[in-house]
Amino acid sequence: MELNLENLDQESIVALAGLAVIFLLIKALYANTFRTTLKLIAVENRFMKPGEAWLILIPVFNIYWNFELAKRMANSLTNEFYDRKIAEEEAPGRSSGITVAMLYVVTLFPMPVYLVMSLNLVYLFYFFAYWIKMNRFKELLKDHNAFLAEQRKEQPE
Repeated sequence: MELNLENLDQESIVALAGLAVIFLLIKALYANTFRTTLKLIAVENRFMKPGEAWLILIPVFNIYWNFELAKRMANSLTNEFYDRKIAEEEAPGRSSGITVAMLYVVTLFPMPVYLVMSLNLVYLFYFFAYWIKMNRFKELLKDHNAFLAEQRKEQPE
């Protein structure tokens, strides 16, 4: 099956453009989750700046950055959880993130359509599972900040 842009009608082009915009929006929301999580981590515990999360949106470079993001987020979260004395898995999210990065690379190889579709479904499952896991860590940090703020209010001066 060959994709020939000359044979596509106007509706197909609009549909493809719409899918591209939706995909870009999902990736932007994904990057924003990492950015906001990093903002909740103390500067000395970060292995990357919050703004670097947006690098995931750069085509081709994101192949490399998926691996770096998984590694740096896990290291940052490990440091932060250690400092806050929060019991959490070792290297939080690293294995999930590396799995997503590897599946992304595999989906880029040319192969039969049925295999591409199957691998993309597996990739999407792991992608959303990793995103949810990172969002859970973000919420954990927010809750811990609220807990600390409440404790400070209750302490007499």
